[in-house]
Amino acid sequence: MLKSELRSFHAVAKHAGFSAASKVLNVSQPTLSTQVKALEQRYGVELFARVGRKVRLTTAGKELFEITSRLSQAETDAENLLDSFRGFHRGQLNIAAVGPFHATNMIIAFKSRNPSIEVGVRFGNSQRCFERILSLEADVGIIAEVPTDTRVEVKPYSQHNVVVFVNSDHPFFNRESISIYELENQPVVRREPGSTTRSAIEEEMDRRGIRISPILELGSREAIWKTVEQGMGIGFVADFEFVPHANLRAIPINDAQVQTGYFLAYLKERKNSRLISSFTDIAIGTVSNCLTSAPMGPNGAIY
Repeated sequence: MLKSELRSFHAVAKHAGFSAASKVLNVSQPTLSTQVKALEQRYGVELFARVGRKVRLTTAGKELFEITSRLSQAETDAENLLDSFRGFHRGQLNIAAVGPFHATNMIIAFKSRNPSIEVGVRFGNSQRCFERILSLEADVGIIAEVPTDTRVEVKPYSQHNVVVFVNSDHPFFNRESISIYELENQPVVRREPGSTTRSAIEEEMDRRGIRISPILELGSREAIWKTVEQGMGIGFVADFEFVPHANLRAIPINDAQVQTGYFLAYLKERKNSRLISSFTDIAIGTVSNCLTSAPMGPNGAIY
């Protein structure tokens, strides 16, 4: 019975409520409630704090959820492993990525070889992607910075320069390049903390004693591009991700090499997953082929 109770607890925790969990498991809410309550009573512990119809995990619940997440993932990995010996005929791969550009090419290449595998992608900055790997929300991360963590294995796949981008009314627009010192006191529209591009350029400017004037902090590339296009400030991007636009231009920095590295990351305990290893092998080969066959200039790159 304990297995059923743990499965019920895990579903309620994962889907943030008894109603959503009952639909996923296709069992009644009273059944779920009874099983979770039995688990709590057996061990004399409160796993959920209940406020009306809402539930949230207690400290004990959070720790148990980490364990049940690994149990659930281990079960999925076992099924994927067995299925892989007859070819990948089913399964799901969840990806956390800092942006759609490299991720799209990787996924297309992977799906072309494994059409029956469902692939889900969630975007966010490097910090959020890393958190999703640790919490098992993502199987693989396509990220621009990896904190030192013994639980995670990383594979570098590319490195790119950070460039400035401006709108057509900006004095930099017709320049072939600029000095990093010309960024002094420039109004800047920047990403939220956790963005690797932001960290890379700001660390270099701090090292050189260059001050900028942040005017907005936005949580998406699209919002920053739109704001820069409206002339509110300048932005920073990795060169390969710049999308050519009539009113925007990417300008290289000629006297500073500010770079961001890009990595595939996954939990070391899952390195033997055939699904993960298959994706990473295909992904690295895909990026290598793209960079070799289509080198990108400062203003023709895709960001």
